[in-house]
Amino acid sequence: MSTTWEQLEGAALAVTRSGSIKDRLVDAFRNHIAQVETDELPEALRVQFKACHETLTRERPMPGEDAVRATVRKMSNVQADEVAASLVRLYGAYVRETTRIEPQPNVVVTPDVVAAPKPRQKKVPRVISLYGHDA
Repeated sequence: MSTTWEQLEGAALAVTRSGSIKDRLVDAFRNHIAQVETDELPEALRVQFKACHETLTRERPMPGEDAVRATVRKMSNVQADEVAASLVRLYGAYVRETTRIEPQPNVVVTPDVVAAPKPRQKKVPRVISLYGHDA
């Protein structure tokens, strides 16, 4: 069983892979978005999630297909791109909402010493060169 974080990440990754945007949207919904429980999302993101869900399931399916396939089939590629972008934005918003850090006081006071806290170091992602001569 995957967490909400993993499902939203999976959906974001699914829409960024190669292949037709419509196929990627169907894959993202079926394999990831459909497994997310709205109640597990932060309150601030539930409306955005429900809007994405409804956007991908609003059409009535023909025999042999589901609502997602029917909806995506009727979308233009531009509309499909917009929905894919909203899924990626939803994942980003989820990460921001769930990793908020409580504010730290600027000054630490002890009985004998008043000192400023150590500055937080930013983590810099490691960049790996794709070219051998840069390594």
